[in-house]
Amino acid sequence: MSSEALNSHRTGPLRLPTSLGPFRIKRALIAAVFVALAVFPGELGALTRSLMTDAFVQVSVFVAATLMLFYGAERVFKFDIGSALQNARGAQVPLAALLGATPGCGGAVVVVAAYSSGHVGMGALVATLTATMGDAAFLLIATRPEVAAVVLPVSMAVGVASGWIVDLIHPRQTIPRGQTCDVVAPIGKLRLRDLVYLVVALPGLIVGAAQLFQIEITGFFGIPIEPIALAGVATGLFVWAASPVNAMTATSDSPATRATEETSFITVWVLGAYLAYDYAAAYMGLDLAATFQSVAPLLPLIAIAIGFVPGCGPQVLVTTLYINGVIPFAALIGNAISNDGDALFPAIALNPRAAVIATIYSSVPALIVAYGFYFAAPSFMN
Repeated sequence: MSSEALNSHRTGPLRLPTSLGPFRIKRALIAAVFVALAVFPGELGALTRSLMTDAFVQVSVFVAATLMLFYGAERVFKFDIGSALQNARGAQVPLAALLGATPGCGGAVVVVAAYSSGHVGMGALVATLTATMGDAAFLLIATRPEVAAVVLPVSMAVGVASGWIVDLIHPRQTIPRGQTCDVVAPIGKLRLRDLVYLVVALPGLIVGAAQLFQIEITGFFGIPIEPIALAGVATGLFVWAASPVNAMTATSDSPATRATEETSFITVWVLGAYLAYDYAAAYMGLDLAATFQSVAPLLPLIAIAIGFVPGCGPQVLVTTLYINGVIPFAALIGNAISNDGDALFPAIALNPRAAVIATIYSSVPALIVAYGFYFAAPSFMN
């Protein structure tokens, strides 16, 4: 290096590092905050650990299982869902709605990735976000299957209709011929952290599935579930803090790597939503059930507004309130149509403008269908 260049280097502006070894410094700091809250003594720490356990067994394990199913099918049958959707032409919107209507958020996340890489248009994005009920679908299927048999097909039909209408009024997003579906560089070989995360997620999935069917399981082969869940959360935070990608993974990566990376990304947002809501309930006196009971005509509107909140936690709460008879079916169907589940998190990260537009589009049919049931069939499924 020349003396001039050396002097320029020495006198140049001070740049703070954006990474800490293999970690991104901002993500590492956020992960550290979560850990600090979990180990905090007293009531706050206990509440945080309980919420982290719930987030892991109620959401994360189902997201991981669904993503493994989709990405594993892609690898086994040697097809790419994004490219398949792009080539579907007129069937693109119905297929996107079908993926969205699949219980959990994995199908909708796949469509969000396809939109971000230009393989589907805004209509498909709106269709999948409108059709998805997220992880709340698991709870409804387990507790009120006859209601789920109505909600899921109605949400899918509304998603298809909404997607087709949006495609008529919204310019389509296209990509050059021959461009791949990948929006990021591949991570490469399967890593130890991927295997560890999925191994820890397996007992969490068993416990979570049992809870959906109202079977109480407090442990796994004699091990309490909380340490297992917290180990899963900690592994996910490590994966996210050290991740080389922003949200979505490359199609060439292994299904285990893709499921681990994307589930860890979603889990961080889910943890934030769970903690924010329950902290408010515990320390600010927020009582959503009491609010619902006091404003009957506004119940569908309130449920739809809650659907705008990213993540599945608030939506699971709305479904729980319906199961317990606190809110009517009109509010449940409005929330089911308006909520985007965990798929909204990667949508916000990858394309925030599109995420906002798609959410606004989905609010219109949610209002129409919810208040249609409220006024035309107020006692339906109640």
